[in-house]
Amino acid sequence: MEKFSTVIIGGGAGGIAAAISAKRRGQSVAICDRMPKLGKKILASGNGRCNLLNEKLDESFYNPPARPLVRSIFEKFGLGEMQGFFKELGLQTYSEDGRIFPRTNQSSSVMKVLEMELDRLSVPRELNFEVKGISHLNGKFTITSKGGKSIECEKLIVAAGGRSYPALGSDGSCYKMVENLGHKIVEPVPAAVPLVLKERLCHVLQGQKIAASVKSIINQRTVCESFGDLLFTNYGLSGTAILDVSEEISIAINRQKVKDVLVSVDMVPFMNKDALRSEISKRIKDRWKAEDLLAGILPNKFHFAFEGKDMAFDAGKITDAVKSRIFKVVETKRWNEADFTAGGIDVKYVKPCTLESTVVKGLYFAGEIIDVCGKRGGYNLAWAWASGFTAGQTA
Repeated sequence: MEKFSTVIIGGGAGGIAAAISAKRRGQSVAICDRMPKLGKKILASGNGRCNLLNEKLDESFYNPPARPLVRSIFEKFGLGEMQGFFKELGLQTYSEDGRIFPRTNQSSSVMKVLEMELDRLSVPRELNFEVKGISHLNGKFTITSKGGKSIECEKLIVAAGGRSYPALGSDGSCYKMVENLGHKIVEPVPAAVPLVLKERLCHVLQGQKIAASVKSIINQRTVCESFGDLLFTNYGLSGTAILDVSEEISIAINRQKVKDVLVSVDMVPFMNKDALRSEISKRIKDRWKAEDLLAGILPNKFHFAFEGKDMAFDAGKITDAVKSRIFKVVETKRWNEADFTAGGIDVKYVKPCTLESTVVKGLYFAGEIIDVCGKRGGYNLAWAWASGFTAGQTA
């Protein structure tokens, strides 16, 4: 049986950062990953561009229960430290609306410099190592793979990720093992995920994309608002505006089983209600055809937004139909279409500043396996780098 000072389960952003950090401290380190290559999600992130970080980086961009933990980690390894880390590796970056990308606009550049550092530090990688079990006895951890291989260590860092995009590596299989070691798991649900509706308008307008303002309304209370792209699909709604309000919706529907979940869509955010109503009134007065009343304001098909609702020549009703259109959310899409995971190890079981387990000495966590979910824009990768590096420093 191979023995190491520190073993990291998971070869994503958090796991790689943890391995580099721990090895630089002089620990003997190994990474175990279930995939044939490290960093599959890194390569896919940011549509292949890898949105590394965000210039506006603080705990306010994360789910409320996680904010004290996130703050404690960013105070140790924040934006400046992360930028310095990548600069030291040789990666040139640039900022686009606050989002930080590699200068090459290729996530493969990020993986290249990370793997070069792992090579320089001689960190062994156990690939195709699907963890079957984790045992803890007499201060030692034994990690066993489904293939029958076992590795022993004194410190264990679990950075196995969440459940989103399971084909790229993490499938949530480590949740149960961690739970068996005495930790509570907050039920994981898809986040940054499209929404499923039973709405004829979505079928009619499928493929149409507009800039829109969106509000999520749960149990008659507005919970979240966003502005961005809205994409009509054959199953419902997608686009950045939807992804940005989907976390709270997914938690309500998938975890809390709430039935009263709506989204309100303003399809004409660049005009206020009075201005739009005045313009439509003028067009009605000038005897425009019903199907042309929104011409030049919305794409041509959008007259279907008020078709058949006895409002063809009612400027007020037409305005309401496109400024505050209500859609009932039936469900969300599933893990293969979710960018992130909301849920995971309850933050109450993770020590601030060190990320060590509160119940098992020598066990540490990093990345998305913890119930830490950030907004889109580099926040989840930032958490992975910061938590991984910190766990490697403290383990």
